[in-house]
Amino acid sequence: MPGSIDPASTGPSQTGDASDCPASDGGGLLPAELRTWMRVLAAAGAVEQQLRKHVKEAMGVSHDEFLILCLLADQPGNTLRMTRIAELLGRPKTRLTYQVACLQHADLVARESVCGDRRGVALTLTDKARRLLAQHTPALVGTVNQALADSIGPTQCEALSSLLAQASAAPAATPDPDSRTGDSKTVG
Repeated sequence: MPGSIDPASTGPSQTGDASDCPASDGGGLLPAELRTWMRVLAAAGAVEQQLRKHVKEAMGVSHDEFLILCLLADQPGNTLRMTRIAELLGRPKTRLTYQVACLQHADLVARESVCGDRRGVALTLTDKARRLLAQHTPALVGTVNQALADSIGPTQCEALSSLLAQASAAPAATPDPDSRTGDSKTVG
């Protein structure tokens, strides 16, 4: 795309066209797999940047708080354990605790102890959160669709969605260092 920067390159070319960069043709130090990963991160970052702005302006929550609300909205009973949310988002549990406190303060989630597990904590969407999501989801979908349409077409978007579903279903190769047992900072 003219004017864009290829994340696999060492920097923008004089014309701003990433295809002019030697590193974008595979001549750089990174193997193809890492260049591909850098492109995935750049593409996701571009969409996320647009969504962050819209979420903050329209809903008054941070992007990470919005992701928590989306995870809960997609669960039976709109409830999920905090440890599972941390795993799904790839976030440290300490950071999640702060975000949950913000959502609780805004009356968007309720925190409950998990029956039979004294350390377990579950989050549930409140009615206020359900109304907020219902009100703003169509505009947010439009923001994501526009961001994707600006970079890839609908056919490529469907293919990407299928590939990402396969990748997210694959088992993790290494354990999360924050998921140690016996850690006194564990939340749920």
